[in-house]
Amino acid sequence: MSGEFVSVKPHATLTTGEVIRMLRELKGWTQEQLAEQSGLNAKNISLLENGRIDIGKKRAVQLAEAFNVHPAIIMFPEYEADLIGKAAQGDEIIGLTSEP
Repeated sequence: MSGEFVSVKPHATLTTGEVIRMLRELKGWTQEQLAEQSGLNAKNISLLENGRIDIGKKRAVQLAEAFNVHPAIIMFPEYEADLIGKAAQGDEIIGLTSEP
């Protein structure tokens, strides 16, 4: 019977913008509130969430610090999907916080 099963490939992947929006909404923040927390302006947050501009390392670090997650969670959502779920649930991610 094991020969009848085929591995399932992921059907949907998250973009960086979707991760930012999801984390922001899970915090219950508006784009303006995230702007205050991160030091970015709300217009750039909107552009990031809608995939209109690239995130870049500096913005990723600023957002990661605001969300208290590692920047890789934001920059590389396709590799960090399981950690995004943990962050969304409020679980501590050992070894992947932006704090030293």
